[in-house]
Amino acid sequence: MNVLDAEVRRLLDEQAIRHAATLYAIGADRRDPAIWTAIMAEEMVLVTPRGRIEGRARVLEALPKLAAFTATQHRVTNQVHRIDGDDATGETYCVADHMTEAADGARAILSWAIRYQDRLRRIDGRWLFTRRELILDWEERRDALPRTTA
Repeated sequence: MNVLDAEVRRLLDEQAIRHAATLYAIGADRRDPAIWTAIMAEEMVLVTPRGRIEGRARVLEALPKLAAFTATQHRVTNQVHRIDGDDATGETYCVADHMTEAADGARAILSWAIRYQDRLRRIDGRWLFTRRELILDWEERRDALPRTTA
């Protein structure tokens, strides 16, 4: 493989890994197990401040817990990964907003500054997460403005 081909391959791999991280965020916001299934290896391990979940099936079982929030919005920001053949390790930054609604209709946002420590493997030509560790750098709480109609 010449230098140009190697650089193109690296860029394509990086884009595919970023796409997996974006789909992870979308799958969380939509609480869609099909999206998460498509980007996680069977041996997926998810580590959060609340504990460790092993196996894709068990990780998918945890997805409905996001329903405790009225809505969520995860935004993938900085990302860097080291690719070594069919394995990749790296870090993905994310800002995750979680909306809550009180009985009186008051809304609040719990915003998390997250750094995911990622491991992925190329399986059948697709980059799949084998491990994600959610590191919560800080959280912020703020009131949410009421919806406006146009």
